[in-house]
Amino acid sequence: MASDGASEYPVLSLRGITRIYRQGDEELRIFEDAALDIWAGEIVALVGPSGSGKSSLLHIAGLLEAPDAGQVFISGRDCIPLRDNLRTAVRRRELGFVYQFHNLLPEFSALENVVLPQMIAGVPRKAADEFALYLLDRMGLAARATHRPAELSGGEQQRVAIARALANRPRLLLADEPTGNLDPRTARMVFNELLEVCRTQGVAALIATHNLDLATHMDRAVLLHEGRLLEGADVAAHY
Repeated sequence: MASDGASEYPVLSLRGITRIYRQGDEELRIFEDAALDIWAGEIVALVGPSGSGKSSLLHIAGLLEAPDAGQVFISGRDCIPLRDNLRTAVRRRELGFVYQFHNLLPEFSALENVVLPQMIAGVPRKAADEFALYLLDRMGLAARATHRPAELSGGEQQRVAIARALANRPRLLLADEPTGNLDPRTARMVFNELLEVCRTQGVAALIATHNLDLATHMDRAVLLHEGRLLEGADVAAHY
């Protein structure tokens, strides 16, 4: 996908990414020389069977795990050589994360879970409340804002987690099987709301999923297959 002119750089650019797991004398190459560009507002599915390395690739893209080789550019900045505190600053400023399990703070309400990351970033409480309520409303949860996680269904909890991930207005959302723990009907509803709010906010996204039906609703798909990252016709040929 070409840039729309808002930036000369992709939001995320992976170059030559290699990940190797070692156990004793054994060496397992999870993926090698992987490359990927994601532009502003683009929503990309990352597909592949369990164990293919999707989570590891997301962790590398999110600066949570270092590759054995390669470069990770966020908005044109090579982030692998940065000191830990600078990588953390990039994560907080540029990235949002959603996981299969919501990991909400149980003692706080839905609203407070979405407000908290904004306050950590220095957003005044009133503005943080207003944006949190806006996001919860977009996710269909305005009436549930004062409820704690234990009072919410699984689908509602995951929608709060998505709102929390978007609370600091990231340029890129990284989601690891965000609907994998939900029943099919709830998964489709949550996924549709995730896509809608990403498109409304202009957020780029890389979403790992094993659900090919959900993948077809994204802008394009990339496939991790036998250590290679494939695109286009190669995806349909191998998966």
